[in-house]
Amino acid sequence: SNIVVSLSGKKLTVRSGRSKFNLVTLPAAEFPVIEDIKAGQTITVSQASLGRLIEKTHFSMAQQDVRYYLNGMLLEANGKHLRAVATDGHRLALCQAVLSGGDFEQQQVIVPRKGVLELQRLLSGEGDLNIELGSNHIRIQLDGIRFTSKLIDGRFPEYERVIPKESANELKADRGEFKSALQRTAILSNEKYRGIRLVIRDSGVVLQAHNPEQEEAEEELSVEYSGEDIEIGFNVNYLLDALGAVEGDDVTLSVQDSNSSCLIREPGNEDCTFVVMPMRL
Repeated sequence: SNIVVSLSGKKLTVRSGRSKFNLVTLPAAEFPVIEDIKAGQTITVSQASLGRLIEKTHFSMAQQDVRYYLNGMLLEANGKHLRAVATDGHRLALCQAVLSGGDFEQQQVIVPRKGVLELQRLLSGEGDLNIELGSNHIRIQLDGIRFTSKLIDGRFPEYERVIPKESANELKADRGEFKSALQRTAILSNEKYRGIRLVIRDSGVVLQAHNPEQEEAEEELSVEYSGEDIEIGFNVNYLLDALGAVEGDDVTLSVQDSNSSCLIREPGNEDCTFVVMPMRL
């Protein structure tokens, strides 16, 4: 049946069939006015490319962190690349896409977490969109939709200093097998801290986890590795999120020692980089 909407005074009436709803309205004059964002530059990119950048990085955004500038995603235009970076201080995700149509000035903006997740819902994966970068707002236009969000006024960390250099201690594993082994071992990890130990040897990797109930899990995994023997702990959820964002069949993990961050990448693909800090177990 049809839906009939009518306004009488300050009441909005909605009718459909034998149903009727009377709703209270608010003054239209109080609706926020979206100002002109005065864009510094406009970038054209495909919806698929922007959607991929968000998909590969959004899980590393902080939630209600006192460091407010971490509660969002950095979008950086630089030359011929658009880069998305997110970090919560314990892990970092970075992904970039090649831009066409010019050499863009370097510009960084921090989009709030809520805005990022809302934008992700709007992307259909078809056609191009325009990104207008202002000093206080970002505006994205696509398929008859104009999405405007305030920006976080803060300085994003110098993320490139956090990314470790590749190490000789690099293991290569089947991504699917590694992910499944982590999921099984994580069942008996501490529910609060989610810690898991990786014992890395030439012969392979042993995954270990235990919990306060004295339950333990251990699983061996065959990998390619020729570096030093290392024992290192991680939050298993952080590893699983990174592995879930890697697209290829294989994945590489590179660490300097048991106290260093882990660099996670897909072999031969440097567009996306993931960094996970170690934890003491």
